[in-house]
Amino acid sequence: MGNSKSGAVSKEILEDLKLNTKFSETEIVQWYGNFQRQCPSGRISKEEFQTIYSKFFPDSDANTYAQHVFRSFDTNDDGTLDFKEYIIALHMTSTGKTTRKLEWAFSLFDVDKNGYITKSEVKEICTAIFKLIPKEDLPNLPDDENTAEKRADKLWSYFDKGENERVAEGEFIQGVLDNDEALRLIQYQPSK
Repeated sequence: MGNSKSGAVSKEILEDLKLNTKFSETEIVQWYGNFQRQCPSGRISKEEFQTIYSKFFPDSDANTYAQHVFRSFDTNDDGTLDFKEYIIALHMTSTGKTTRKLEWAFSLFDVDKNGYITKSEVKEICTAIFKLIPKEDLPNLPDDENTAEKRADKLWSYFDKGENERVAEGEFIQGVLDNDEALRLIQYQPSK
């Protein structure tokens, strides 16, 4: 977004991003320059996002997970990310505060965007996360986490809900904050 004619990020977006992310003005301006070079239209499509995201997981299938990440940041549901949405995505997935990250994680798991998470949504996202795990790491997983379904069942058990019940955002955040295992299950960090 911003004033694409002059190649500069608008003051309004710059101030908003400085206020809501860890990035400095210099970093935001540099990110904007890179974004404009890679996305001259000022928008990034889901396919472009998937290509970029997949580079972070070269030994895995990151496409499904990238689609869910994209959906969670496409806040205006237009099928693209503008510069502001893109920077917020970078911030939230890298260094956002824990509660803000969990708010984002909730939106990731809330596939149908109805404000609640169901067990089937947990399975869908756990399946996408499971695909991020390189094949050679799968034999090292604990028995109760060695399939996407088992991981989903284990995560769901931390919310103390029945098969057909649902979890609200506050319950999700508290459930994950109260349990390190749940926090570990909602993400995948590639080994460095």
